[in-house]
Amino acid sequence: MTKLVPDYTFETAAMTRGFARIAGVDEVGRGPLAGPVTAAAVVLDPSNIPDGLNDSKVLTSKKREGLFDIILSCADVSIAHATVDEIDELNILRASHLAMERAVAGLATPPDHVLIDGNMTPRGLTLPSETIIKGDARSVSISAASIIAKITRDRIMVDLAQQFPGYGWETNAGYPSKSHRLALQNLGVTPHHRRSFKPVHNILYQQENVSD
Repeated sequence: MTKLVPDYTFETAAMTRGFARIAGVDEVGRGPLAGPVTAAAVVLDPSNIPDGLNDSKVLTSKKREGLFDIILSCADVSIAHATVDEIDELNILRASHLAMERAVAGLATPPDHVLIDGNMTPRGLTLPSETIIKGDARSVSISAASIIAKITRDRIMVDLAQQFPGYGWETNAGYPSKSHRLALQNLGVTPHHRRSFKPVHNILYQQENVSD
């Protein structure tokens, strides 16, 4: 299987169709039991694309951190979130799309065209756009967005871990690791847990039955 390496092909193709400002958009945090879902939109300067951009999941933590600062210094970047309450109210897919829409809307200058990681266009996004499956490994703009989103959300979870110790959020970022699930059983549900997610919902249900 050929290993995907992101490049500027999708952006160049959009430019040949007359678009000038191309934004890459990605989100992180659909799977965790706790914390927000975070999205980033990035418009790279075609003449100053950072070396080493790739899907944030395949980069080392040190490499991600270094690229995070470089991207912020040379690109137009917007970061946005959907809260735990919004996730529970809307569902995780719609909340993820809401975060993406907010990220695009927050760019200093609106893009002409948006490259979206995945296979669904957020319904609130009215700009010309295209979806790219595995886009974070194929488009450098989406790769940059994936790095910004991941680092930002990881830092949020580290901060929340200091407020709510014992759940291991500083290392598991809210994902359902064995230690996180055990902490839920032993310590209970925090305001930052997603009550609509089954493991959290089940614990709340158990607690209600015990108290009855």
